[in-house]
Amino acid sequence: MRHFYTDQLILMRLIQRFPHHLAVFLPLMCVALFSGCATVRPHDKDETSFERIDPYEKANRGSYKFTDVVDRKILEPVANFYIDYVPNPVRRSVANFYDNLEYPNVVLNAFLQGKVRQGFQDSLRFIVNSSAGVGGLFDVASHMGLVQHNEDFGQTLGVWGVDAKTYIFIPILGPSSNRDIADIPVSTITNPLFFAGIFVLGAPVTVPLGILAAIDLRARLSGPMKIRDEAALDPYLFVRDAYLQQRKHLIYNGNPPPDVYEDLMKEEPPKEESPAK
Repeated sequence: MRHFYTDQLILMRLIQRFPHHLAVFLPLMCVALFSGCATVRPHDKDETSFERIDPYEKANRGSYKFTDVVDRKILEPVANFYIDYVPNPVRRSVANFYDNLEYPNVVLNAFLQGKVRQGFQDSLRFIVNSSAGVGGLFDVASHMGLVQHNEDFGQTLGVWGVDAKTYIFIPILGPSSNRDIADIPVSTITNPLFFAGIFVLGAPVTVPLGILAAIDLRARLSGPMKIRDEAALDPYLFVRDAYLQQRKHLIYNGNPPPDVYEDLMKEEPPKEESPAK
């Protein structure tokens, strides 16, 4: 499940694996960019040292540029058409459907982070929306007080003290890190479409579902992406810094400690005043 927050920019992260099962992965293909649960260790402060965490900036910039071209030439025009001609209630139900498909990953990682009560609440939310919500098309659980959470395996590793030491921008996949990239296989195997596409539905059903998932997610990113373009002098740096801060925000459950920045230059000791003659 992906949340798209006000005042936080989001960037597309598309998973391109196993071409013959492409549609199975398409619902997992997009991840929040600048969206941005348990206590984290003090050494995670390294995530705020943006230059140090991006040793492969040249390669990352190339990946970013390629992904941006694909987005502007293909995904953005299709998403704009979708927004213009599909009624908002229908688009909302489509978004609910794909959020619900990704919710088993939230449930799993809530338990892995030791959030037992939340894990049971998230499990109930998934069951309610999958049944009473007609396969997740309607968010019935929220009206019952079962709020939507955002957990993934990258957050779980962060909660248990694994550092994000290297920023990575994967072509098509988008922003990640040496820690957060571990969520890709976990989110894949916890998505029901992964198994449905292999054992039940097959390509004739999963391909259209996968394409619709990519279009829906890009449509939800439309506003934030425009804000990025208008606000950032260097979009790459904007995406990188916002992503790292948001990941830290999520790991600390929205309450991170004050950032500590190291001085690049040592302060000169104060000069002693000459005694008055």
